[in-house]
Amino acid sequence: MILEEAIKQTKFSSTELRTVLNLYHTHSSLQTFSHSILRPFSISIQQFNILRILRGQNGSAVSVSEITCRMLDKMSNTSRLIEKLRQKELIIRNECPEDRRRAEIEITPKGLQLIQEASEKMDSEIIKKMQVLSDDEIDTLNIILDKLNLDSN
Repeated sequence: MILEEAIKQTKFSSTELRTVLNLYHTHSSLQTFSHSILRPFSISIQQFNILRILRGQNGSAVSVSEITCRMLDKMSNTSRLIEKLRQKELIIRNECPEDRRRAEIEITPKGLQLIQEASEKMDSEIIKKMQVLSDDEIDTLNIILDKLNLDSN
């Protein structure tokens, strides 16, 4: 659905404003799409992100603060998400004996299995969704998004 149909607005004060609103709309659409893919795995997009970060550690533990730095959604409450993953036995949280506020996190075999299956499903569905764009359009989109992200840090 194009932006104008989605928000029932046809005029914008500027092309830049329309573009930003379109980015928000696209983000929301992709979030909804991703939620539907992850629903059978009983994890959120943020939990999926944490499990992928941990899988990338190749068996090494990582601190909560490092996970937070690497999260796509910087507004996530990483400690709360980690606790939910721990309750599901997808991760292990090892507290530092000298400082109980510091903890090292590692993924469990159960977590590795789940993230493998969820990633395969997510990756294949996202690739299918992106096939409306040509390879050149995808490359151009990535260049544009990288430019916008460079300016936001």
